[in-house]
Amino acid sequence: MLSRRLLNKNTIQLLNKNKNVLSQGIKSFSTTTKPETPVKEPFKAVKYESSIDRVLGRIQEETERAQLGGGVKRIDAQHGKGKLLARERLDLLLDDGSFREYDMLVTHRCTDFNVEKTPGDGVVTGHGTINGKLVFVFSQDSTVNGGSLSEAHAEKICKIMDKAMLVGAPVIGLNDSGGARIQEGIASLAGYAEVFQRNVMASGVIPQISVIMGPCAGGAVYSPAITDYVFMVKDTSYLFVTGPDVVKSVTNQEISQEGLGGAKIHTTKSGVAHLAFENDIEALKKVREFITLLPSNPNQPAIREPFDSPSREDVVLDQIIPDDPNKPYDMKEVIERIVDEGEFFEIQPDFAKNIIVGYARMEGRTVGFVANQPKELAGCLDIDASVKAARFVRFCDCFNIPIVTLIDVPGFLPGTNQEHNGIIRHGAKLLYAYAEATVPKISIITRKAYGGAYDVMSSKHLRGDTNYSWPTGQIAVMGSKGAVEIIFRGKGDIKEQEQIYNDKFANPLPAARRGFIDDIIPPRMSRQYICEDLEILKNKKLSNPTKKHGNIVL
Repeated sequence: MLSRRLLNKNTIQLLNKNKNVLSQGIKSFSTTTKPETPVKEPFKAVKYESSIDRVLGRIQEETERAQLGGGVKRIDAQHGKGKLLARERLDLLLDDGSFREYDMLVTHRCTDFNVEKTPGDGVVTGHGTINGKLVFVFSQDSTVNGGSLSEAHAEKICKIMDKAMLVGAPVIGLNDSGGARIQEGIASLAGYAEVFQRNVMASGVIPQISVIMGPCAGGAVYSPAITDYVFMVKDTSYLFVTGPDVVKSVTNQEISQEGLGGAKIHTTKSGVAHLAFENDIEALKKVREFITLLPSNPNQPAIREPFDSPSREDVVLDQIIPDDPNKPYDMKEVIERIVDEGEFFEIQPDFAKNIIVGYARMEGRTVGFVANQPKELAGCLDIDASVKAARFVRFCDCFNIPIVTLIDVPGFLPGTNQEHNGIIRHGAKLLYAYAEATVPKISIITRKAYGGAYDVMSSKHLRGDTNYSWPTGQIAVMGSKGAVEIIFRGKGDIKEQEQIYNDKFANPLPAARRGFIDDIIPPRMSRQYICEDLEILKNKKLSNPTKKHGNIVL
């Protein structure tokens, strides 16, 4: 294929910021795909002694123009930036020989300003497979009119989204666009709105993944924002509503594209993006890995043959909680010791680090994990953590992915900054998400479960299916120090009063006696309990009251 030839040695060297990542990425693509299927040969015109010969020749010419995109100079410029071409990206993302392209010869209808007409109009669309799973894809080509979106460009994207919803298959968009095509005026804006509408209609019907592999500005940012997951490439991808020039003209502030909307900003501060990768190849490799964890639709779970015993015990978990209740430990290690083969795909690892969300498998089934992280802010819930976890819980509920919650939370983070920025409103999002969810919900309290945060984190009172505690669990309104200060107002022996409070409340027995937790379990057997419950709950049927939709606190 033409795009394979374009991926030459010079290109590889430009992309090779990290040799290990690059080599592993290429190896992964060659070893994780299905057995190679024959690749269709380029169209060859056959000489007929009739007018059909001329037609076939024109078709071949248009096809070759479409495959060449913006031409050799622009291709070299794209490679010079360390970026792959639209077709090269699809070659690496999809199983060999599986891509079927739609609308290769579509061109725009603009007659103003002498806009160049290239077959395909700056976006490659179609369907293919990833490890045998059907996916629909579009890949914007920035070598053609800067990848800008025209009416025809939008129609191509809408067509594959409509078909994806019709058959129940994920959509993956590889975004590399300068935004709306100015020369088309309102027609390009209408095109964006058509895409936005389909993003909304597809929400909860099929998974939608956006991979930002170049600039994405203005109206272009809102389609990825509506999709379920946004991945970025470091140093070459940007997301912003108004660029640095506009910011400077309005606020007189000078800022770079990277500082305004680069991968680091969106994965650590804004929370707009979920993951960032070193280069195009690493990003596409991870998308392949990620898509296998997701169901194609709510009625088609992602299951593979398990290789890990459901009854496996891990004695390290018996000792992982420090004796000092204020000493942190790594909750991510707890997750990795529980899940199949220790493999955990974390989402937004650099944003709101005080809560962990991500996917793993239990007996081959995909399960969503939500867990407080004692190593960050003592595991407190704050605004960012609440929003991050709420979004994740709602995605899992949309696609019938069971949720396992590991709890060590001393409460909501106090402070004027949190209160003034709406911790009440944002914290309510997580409460709403858990209360609304009808998927299997299993939780384990590993240590602290204090105050309102106890209620919010998938408690029995929010229709938790099975709720456990380790022997180290502390379920109370608040910690002993604060409680004693309020109850006794500094009178009497404070240490003795704290000990009395701890004996009475800082353990899982009061909750167990009331049935608020179902059992106090040995930490080493956590995997076995979760696997058994998931098997029991796999056919769970629960529905919410009939209504148009709920009014989540936005």
